[in-house]
Amino acid sequence: MENILISPGKFRLDGGAMFGIIPKPLWNKVHPADEYNRIDLDLRLWIIKDQDRIIITDTGIGDYHGEKFDQQFDVRQEQSPLVKALADKGIKPEDVTDLVISHLHFDHVGGMVYKDGDNFKPVLPNVTIHLHREHWQYALNPTLRDSGSFHKKYFKDIIEEFDKAGRVHWLTGKEGEILKLSNDTLRFKCSYGHTPHLVHPYTSEYIYLADLIPTSNHVHVPWVMGYDIAPGQTTVDKMEFLKMIIEKDLTVIFEHDPKYASAKVTQNERGKYICKDLQ
Repeated sequence: MENILISPGKFRLDGGAMFGIIPKPLWNKVHPADEYNRIDLDLRLWIIKDQDRIIITDTGIGDYHGEKFDQQFDVRQEQSPLVKALADKGIKPEDVTDLVISHLHFDHVGGMVYKDGDNFKPVLPNVTIHLHREHWQYALNPTLRDSGSFHKKYFKDIIEEFDKAGRVHWLTGKEGEILKLSNDTLRFKCSYGHTPHLVHPYTSEYIYLADLIPTSNHVHVPWVMGYDIAPGQTTVDKMEFLKMIIEKDLTVIFEHDPKYASAKVTQNERGKYICKDLQ
């Protein structure tokens, strides 16, 4: 079994939104903002190659949003970014067997489709999609506060088509199994502060933290994004996950950290959670 990390591109979001109530003089020291107060972020994806399976978590942002969008978010990537990132690892889109979706925000699932004339088609045509049923239901009817993060017109029809074909594995509950691997099991555990039923896939070695802990600087429990619909719940979720990560000796994967892809987590003498072995 092989674990691979790829990056189809980078983009920027407002630094204040990314660090919530943390004062800018603190976060700007470790994650400097540009002249528009935006910070650099990666679109890192996790791939597991296992015998006859190739599993990918999330898909990046997509390349069809238009110049205004790309300028607003400073999107930096090639055309067909996911296809090219896969090709760099010798993987063809049609060979990917499984897509695990952490959640349906545009920077996590935008890359699952490409524009063909006036239509959108799947980039990964042969996958089984693993998606939490209750998050799907929420994404179709989010609050006004976070509705702008769900670009339903790009993902709704595709997921419904896959579901009609029997190719959506609907996850349920707070935690459970996604699928069996040759020498391991891909499991999931949900967090709830950023968005309801945010799925975090993990094996006996790695865990994909998505937007619960998007960068290495967010390991500090109070450093919570302003984008979260329930920031207080995020701190509860982070404590629960960080304890599990240490107990299971997992390596965490940071989806959005532009500098570090992964790390181990430990506690210092004051009990504060910190990163070690940053890679």
